[in-house]
Amino acid sequence: MKSVASSHALPFALAIGMAGLITAGAALAAPSVQQPAPDFTAVDSNGRSHSLSDFRGQTVILEWTNHDCPYVRKHYETGNMQALQKDSAKDGVVWLSVISSAPGTQGYVKGDEANRLTETRDAAPSAVLLDPEGKVGTLYAARTTPHMYIVDPEGTLVYMGGIDDKPTSRRSSVKDAKNYVRQALAEMKAGQPISEASTRPYGCSVKYAY
Repeated sequence: MKSVASSHALPFALAIGMAGLITAGAALAAPSVQQPAPDFTAVDSNGRSHSLSDFRGQTVILEWTNHDCPYVRKHYETGNMQALQKDSAKDGVVWLSVISSAPGTQGYVKGDEANRLTETRDAAPSAVLLDPEGKVGTLYAARTTPHMYIVDPEGTLVYMGGIDDKPTSRRSSVKDAKNYVRQALAEMKAGQPISEASTRPYGCSVKYAY
């Protein structure tokens, strides 16, 4: 009888284990376009708290960033990211730069340094969100810097992926790149569906603590 009980217990234990893995996988699943964007609350570089839901009624761009990443540097050293930030602001878009680098890893900064980077690079985000525990990054399954997301005024995630179609750190590539974010914003403004709503992100891996 002992051997029979054991033979039944093993499949049951495996089933429970697999159920746990499936549940965990679902919890960590990446968000999907045309679905509600996951809400979050994070503190910015000036100590102010922001929730995504605070900006309902406005288009929101989330930009995962790491100032030491060569792919991020390409876009900032050419002024490409700053131009997109400023042009977006003219149309009332909220731009949230998110830093999910853990303490001791590449790209980690505290509030004062984040503000200094914004000033010295002439960047123009609406706020820089500090996410050292990686909670927001994990929620959005952000994989690279940069990794870009657009949330429409109704709170729907309408774009996620790369900033453009040139997955290289060469600064010269910016000139001839198709900027997916700029394209999506233009299509939204024209009342058209986003033609490329999900693309492959590229860049440095996000430096999570785990």
